[in-house]
Amino acid sequence: MFTIEHEFDATVVTLIDDAAQYRQEDIVINAFEDCVTLEQVGHDGESVQKITLSLAQIADLREALNLPEGVYKRRPGQE
Repeated sequence: MFTIEHEFDATVVTLIDDAAQYRQEDIVINAFEDCVTLEQVGHDGESVQKITLSLAQIADLREALNLPEGVYKRRPGQE
């Protein structure tokens, strides 16, 4: 299950791991104008782990999901 919310400066997607046998903490994805962040509560239940991806990294990820195993380099200007 997931939720989508549109806030002032970001679109927020929350991924809820409700089908897992050993449920993981929800993942919150914030899509800003210049980057995307992923946040998840740590195993201690208090700290928040955060990863920030540039839009170029998001473009690489999007492309990687449709390619076979290998090493690839994005061409200049390709996003």
